[in-house]
Amino acid sequence: MTQATNTAPGPTEKMFAADEASRALGIELVEHGEGTAVLRMTVTPAMVNGHGTAHGGYLFLFADSAFACACNSHGPVTVAAGADIDFVAPAHEGDVLVATARERTRFGRSGIYDVTVERGDQVIAEFRGRSRSINSTRTKESP
Repeated sequence: MTQATNTAPGPTEKMFAADEASRALGIELVEHGEGTAVLRMTVTPAMVNGHGTAHGGYLFLFADSAFACACNSHGPVTVAAGADIDFVAPAHEGDVLVATARERTRFGRSGIYDVTVERGDQVIAEFRGRSRSINSTRTKESP
């Protein structure tokens, strides 16, 4: 795994730089490599639901962003074909979460990736994403 650097951006860095949704939520790309990515996010007051815990939609988005970084690391534009998430423990306002994505397998234009979302050593959610590469190398240009 490599640290994100200021050298010529690779496919993961280009895709993440153009990801306005993730950046607007303060999600940071911490590390990335072929088939892997580590992202960090702090749960803000706007992400908390009526039960006082992080809304599952934000946790899904966070895990999905890590999945996107990992599956786009190989170069061709890759999108989600489907995904599932299991919520294991609640997250709360102020929690710093880390999402670690790992490629499980790639076959043809498809792939399977697992993402673990943690607060420290505690697992918050487990996500499995299924990817599909499309016939494009074009990523939205970053601002």
